[in-house]
Amino acid sequence: MPVVSLAGCGHIHTPGFIKKIKARTDTQVKYVWDHDAARAKKNADELGNGAAVVSDPKQLWSDAAVQGVVVCSETNRHEDLVLPAAAAKKHLFVEKPLGMGAKDAYAMADAIEKAGVIFQTGYFQRGSPVHRFVREEIQKGTFGKVTRVRGSNCHSGSLGGWFDTDWRWMADPKIAGCGAYGDLGTHSLDILMWLMGDVAECTAALDNGTARYPGCDELGEGLLRFQNGAIGTLAAGWVDVANPVSFLVSGTEGHAVVANGQFFFVSKKVEGADGKQPWTKLPEAWPHAFDLYLDAVGGKADVPLVGAREAAKRSAVMEALYEGARTKAWVKPA
Repeated sequence: MPVVSLAGCGHIHTPGFIKKIKARTDTQVKYVWDHDAARAKKNADELGNGAAVVSDPKQLWSDAAVQGVVVCSETNRHEDLVLPAAAAKKHLFVEKPLGMGAKDAYAMADAIEKAGVIFQTGYFQRGSPVHRFVREEIQKGTFGKVTRVRGSNCHSGSLGGWFDTDWRWMADPKIAGCGAYGDLGTHSLDILMWLMGDVAECTAALDNGTARYPGCDELGEGLLRFQNGAIGTLAAGWVDVANPVSFLVSGTEGHAVVANGQFFFVSKKVEGADGKQPWTKLPEAWPHAFDLYLDAVGGKADVPLVGAREAAKRSAVMEALYEGARTKAWVKPA
């Protein structure tokens, strides 16, 4: 049975992860730590499986019984938690984004790779049947030469005041490393890079939208040029009542789009792929990224995980997008 511990409970996804742990019969949480003792106790109580609240995260690293550490702290605390956890050979789930920017993200990736431990982050969109299908078709050459891709990940968080109280730090870029654009955009950025590879240069435009959270961007649009020559656009925000076109890929011999939740596929190389009706011949969805991590820690083989260096590259590109927005120039990611 995997034995894991929580290092930080500040991320908005923490309650969802606790529900997933409670739904499993093969995972034990031994310790819960957070710099806010009341928050640690609240989450330990919610787990309800005897998890002990500890005042020092070192207890998580020093206990040999703890196999994995789940880091759901504020982003600016990631490095101080990840480096000693990796040094202690603990398998790591670190909520996205991995780092505040390139420097700390690559330092963590180096430590994780040196330790040889399992790593995972919260890029759950890779498991989508649509994204899995498109990746396979790109690799087959079904789209011909891919020239353009687009990802859009938006919700109404600012309009609904989601970050007014418990999750207020997520709207403070000095703590979160980004605002709305980085928070949601990192998911679509992961998909675009998973499909197209590394980014050569990028830029963006950001805006504070409703200005509900002073000093924090609430929406943005980015432009990326991939090393393979394809051009990408990336939209994200907390001020959207809908996200009607969430994904698009266009090539010289086909294209695909997700519009209003339906997937349409056109290719000269695939019978029936005329785009007139939603395409439903898709692979099965993967389990959630967090479940995949717990499966891997439990010894399951060939689990599709996100590499630590992949996660670091996403932090570096997002940092470059923010820099491009600030300078109104193209920026090469670190």
